[in-house]
Amino acid sequence: MGKSDFLSPKAISNRIKSKGLQKLRWYCQMCQKQCRDENGFKCHCMSQSHQRQLLLAAENPQQFMGYFSEEFRRDFLELLRRRFGTRRVHNNVVYNEYISHRGHIHMNATQWETLTDFTKWLGREGLCRVDETPKGWYIQYIDRDPETIRRQQEQKGKKKQDLDDEEKTAKLVEQQVRRGLGGKELEMPVYTELSRENKDEKVTFKLKKGASTSVAASSQTSVLALKMVEGAVKRTGAAHCSGQPKKKMKKSALDEIMELEEEKKRTSRTDYWLQRDIIVKIVTKKLEGKYHKKKAVVKEVIDKYAAIVKVIDSGDKLKLDQTHLETVIPAPGKKVLVLNGGYRGNEAILESINEKRFSVTITINSGPLKGCRVEDIQYEDVSKLA
Repeated sequence: MGKSDFLSPKAISNRIKSKGLQKLRWYCQMCQKQCRDENGFKCHCMSQSHQRQLLLAAENPQQFMGYFSEEFRRDFLELLRRRFGTRRVHNNVVYNEYISHRGHIHMNATQWETLTDFTKWLGREGLCRVDETPKGWYIQYIDRDPETIRRQQEQKGKKKQDLDDEEKTAKLVEQQVRRGLGGKELEMPVYTELSRENKDEKVTFKLKKGASTSVAASSQTSVLALKMVEGAVKRTGAAHCSGQPKKKMKKSALDEIMELEEEKKRTSRTDYWLQRDIIVKIVTKKLEGKYHKKKAVVKEVIDKYAAIVKVIDSGDKLKLDQTHLETVIPAPGKKVLVLNGGYRGNEAILESINEKRFSVTITINSGPLKGCRVEDIQYEDVSKLA
């Protein structure tokens, strides 16, 4: 029997069956091919093209996994930004909409095993705000688009300018009142309680004579002006208390330099973090059984990204990449070493652990910053000292 024609009923039927989502276990991510049944998937796995793809992946598995992970992250965040904006939404709702597309990247081909791990990673990287509830994990996209940031800064500047104009008007009115008084301070009336020592004594009032009508009128005008100034100042204070941005005092050059240095310390990060004499955990599944999830001490760092570690339980020495290791967070009060950021290389005391934000609070215990308290240090930036 000849080969089926493109417009034959069999070819049309095959195309109709191939539409839509199929079972995930019959999908090959490397070849990006979806099979309809187990027999088709078995035949595909025995094909030469599939074997060639496996050989390519075996040469550098981290490169392919990194590529799939980056594609999954980019498409997921693009869908979250375009579909939901900055609204708070359940992570499973976004994921179900993402996988409805037939050509999506499957999560089992990425570095994240579950959707919860991916959600936690988004929170640690600062790409989304994440929070855990009894109903599951919720995410909220953080919009860092330059146009959005510029628009927000313009709104803040407009509010600050309105407050500055109101305060300038109040100061101008106060100066005019002082100028009208001729440099004299206006004596504000002092009110006292009306009382008399003798009940039979009559109450009398003494009024000063000689004050002209013009002086009285000018005094009344000055009092009204001062009341207007006080009312404007009170309204400004009430606006600050109600949540509007409060006008900050002018900072000195030294304060600005210190803030810039502090910001540099928080943002100066590297892609390597291994240090000697720290305790790490072996997480690679290639060593599952004997060394998986065992704790070890870093004895030597090789080319910044690899290290020779000594397993604490058995004393065996292994050479591992930093991707096969993760940091160890001790109990509060123990010594840790900062591995990344501006405080890199400083010893510190662990003060507290914030499980919701996946961060810790430490107090620097060495160097010129000794005694400095630092908050919101991520888990992967500190590790227990040996």
